[in-house]
Amino acid sequence: MVLENSIEEFIERFRSDAAQGILYPQPEGSVLLEFVAGGQVMYLFDRTGPYIAKPGPARVIVHPVLSTLTPTEQQEEVLAVSQISALEGVGRVSRTEKGFVIVQARIPLVCGMLDHEVPGIKTGDWVSFSTLPPTHGFYLLK
Repeated sequence: MVLENSIEEFIERFRSDAAQGILYPQPEGSVLLEFVAGGQVMYLFDRTGPYIAKPGPARVIVHPVLSTLTPTEQQEEVLAVSQISALEGVGRVSRTEKGFVIVQARIPLVCGMLDHEVPGIKTGDWVSFSTLPPTHGFYLLK
């Protein structure tokens, strides 16, 4: 399944799901954005190009690809970094779209699903999840 047609289309589609946080300066030649949001330091694969992201307060669409997604009884948002660029946690489903589940887990996460839809998961459900590395980041220019 194709999750995006272009970077521009993806940004416009999910602009309202961007997370607020702080970006740190990128080392020369790095493809990772160091983004602090939701109480976590995340290293995101920079999808918007080198030298575009500016250090400081920023809005970034955080886009992981799901490894697992299961309903849960827990109703407290949790977000943790499980590997250099992978996440796990618990959150509430904000909405679903073909190939995506948007989960509010301390920050909005635009979670992609590569090979299937998750039956029975709907807006308002609480879910636990884990993601595959790398988590992608789409920096918003305003």
